[in-house]
Amino acid sequence: MRFDSLASEKIGFYVYVLIDPISQRPFYIGKGMGNRVFSHVECAIKKDDSDLKLDKIRSIQKHNQKVEYCIIRHGLTEKEAFEIESSLIEFGNKFGLNLTNLVLGHNSSERGLMSTDDIIRTYNAKPLLELSDPVIIVNINKKYKRGLDSDSIYEATRKAWVIGESRRKSTKYALSEYSGIIIEVFEISQWFQVETPHNKRRSRWGFEGVVADKLIRDQYVNKSIAHTKKRGAANPIRYRL
Repeated sequence: MRFDSLASEKIGFYVYVLIDPISQRPFYIGKGMGNRVFSHVECAIKKDDSDLKLDKIRSIQKHNQKVEYCIIRHGLTEKEAFEIESSLIEFGNKFGLNLTNLVLGHNSSERGLMSTDDIIRTYNAKPLLELSDPVIIVNINKKYKRGLDSDSIYEATRKAWVIGESRRKSTKYALSEYSGIIIEVFEISQWFQVETPHNKRRSRWGFEGVVADKLIRDQYVNKSIAHTKKRGAANPIRYRL
């Protein structure tokens, strides 16, 4: 299947979905022009490359079925196509479509899917001026993707860190910091040593805990510490502002 030259010319840039005919669920969202929408099936047939998308197409073909196509929007500028594609990918992944896209999409990190808390953090976060409790601040930029739930924040925050015995004994709360904003607070119940075979020189630790109560969270969550951060600082754990 292919568009003829007239259709290719008229539709401009577009956003499309590849659909599993068996489950009737989308499995890939893309953008393009001309016959881009059909290129993935052609690639799965002609090439030996392997990735989630191509393997999915081949699985459909093994069941004697054909991938279904849907054009979401057409007649777009390239910029509009980027924006719509990115929005749909993030929406689909958030609500369990398990898309085979390997890349989130254009500008997803800056202006992508956000909770209302994310909006507050990004545009109206008040500075955190004082730590009135025995806390550590844990930077989770490398382990967390914006928009995930509290359980995901917990897993990104709880391990595995180099932290001395005196700090472990005195620290009651862990503040999760993402992009300069405190996004959650956990009350620590106990510490445990984490096995790290690739870093035997220094012991690393994790903690068990729960989301702190409202009074504590209200002091810290959605507050900014960007004004205290030093350029080039590498340690993911901080003890003071």
